[in-house]
Amino acid sequence: MSLTPEPSNDGATVTEESKMTSAEKKDKKADDVAEEEEEEEEYVVEKVLNRRVVKGRVEYLLKWKGFSDDDNTWEPEANLDCPDLIAEFLQSQKSAHDGKRKAAGDLSPKYTKKQEKLRGFARGLDPERIIGATDSTGELMFLMKWKNSDEADLVPAKEANVKCPQVVISFYEERLTWHSYPTEDEKKDDKN
Repeated sequence: MSLTPEPSNDGATVTEESKMTSAEKKDKKADDVAEEEEEEEEYVVEKVLNRRVVKGRVEYLLKWKGFSDDDNTWEPEANLDCPDLIAEFLQSQKSAHDGKRKAAGDLSPKYTKKQEKLRGFARGLDPERIIGATDSTGELMFLMKWKNSDEADLVPAKEANVKCPQVVISFYEERLTWHSYPTEDEKKDDKN
């Protein structure tokens, strides 16, 4: 490092380095380089602007003190030593999210969240017939065909038994197989 004192009145500038011999200059430069390598520059975080997760690693978008917004950078959470600023950012995000939910609660439900598609009896349609049944979820479910609709839905059998018992009975009757056993007369005829 060279230090430049204030210029003297005679106009000549004298530096500490200019007073050294060339061997001393080489030693001094080597020491300066070693010092600079040991001391990493530390930048001061002014504000945390955003958060993201990249390949499972949390990163924060940082505004650096003394630098413009063009110099903002994404940095891994592990490299940061500003827990207060991170906590402040996370709290502001939570507050903003809570505020949106409260504001959304004032609106009618159709505007507050993505419209969930109604299923089963909630559609308000009349059941036409049961197409099939399954217990793959651990509960008996019927695949219900609805009147005036091409779309079928799985509905719990317990609900169908209560809301449309005749449709359920029809479903079972269609699948009954009758086994007839020969009477005594028929047995005698078969033996002859």
